[in-house]
Amino acid sequence: MSSILISRPALAAEIDKVAEVAGYLWQKGWAERNGGNITINITEFADDEMRRMPAISQPLSIGATLPALKNGFFYCKGTQKRMRDLARDPMANGSIIRILDDCAHYVIIADQPVMPTSELPSHLSVHNYLLSQGIPYNASMHTHPIELVAMTHHRKFLEKDVASNLLWSMIPETKAFCPRGLGMVPYQLPSSVELAESTIAELPDYDVVMWEKHGVFAVDTDIMAAFDQVDVLNKAAQIYVTSRNMGFEPEGMSPEQMHELSVAFNLPK
Repeated sequence: MSSILISRPALAAEIDKVAEVAGYLWQKGWAERNGGNITINITEFADDEMRRMPAISQPLSIGATLPALKNGFFYCKGTQKRMRDLARDPMANGSIIRILDDCAHYVIIADQPVMPTSELPSHLSVHNYLLSQGIPYNASMHTHPIELVAMTHHRKFLEKDVASNLLWSMIPETKAFCPRGLGMVPYQLPSSVELAESTIAELPDYDVVMWEKHGVFAVDTDIMAAFDQVDVLNKAAQIYVTSRNMGFEPEGMSPEQMHELSVAFNLPK
């Protein structure tokens, strides 16, 4: 096991969750080649010894100034690294980084000088937003769920809450476990500042945001919870696609049934 994890079982448990989720993403076909990214805020696990650890990289620019992240610690998937390899060895395929005092640079402190994902500015910008708003979410995940991505190739599903209402109606658990639904961001260049800003603009209303013809971005309390939301939403998309492949438009739950469910489980109407 990594030396930084041996004496920190709580941190090791969080990294183990990342590895487990990375394996699920690969097994589901949602993480082809080096596709997808995971970033988790591990500041709460940083003890005094960890805070004194020397950098194993030069200071590196984030590309943005993020004041809520000052002296924060994050685990990030490495650039050009594969989820299937991260599942096997997360510390050889990711980095633990420390945000510097200027909130615009970071250094790698463990385990190897693996450069974080090229989408790090986007992920850290989201974490900066979450912390600035007092939202207790520590994990962000980007992945490519097949059926959800396929739905974004149909213009009507890009309209606000059309996909959410359809997916909620496919199986009761979808609204119960994903009550905030699915936000939609029109196509923008991957890894761009514009894509990050558009995603952050959706987060007041959604925990899972769909990127047209690309993938999803999810945030939650930990990486397993973020994965669960995407998994549930994509199961509903699979039911819809399977019904269409069987030759019929699925009926879905009626508005009355949806209302009954919302009342019974105290969900947003």
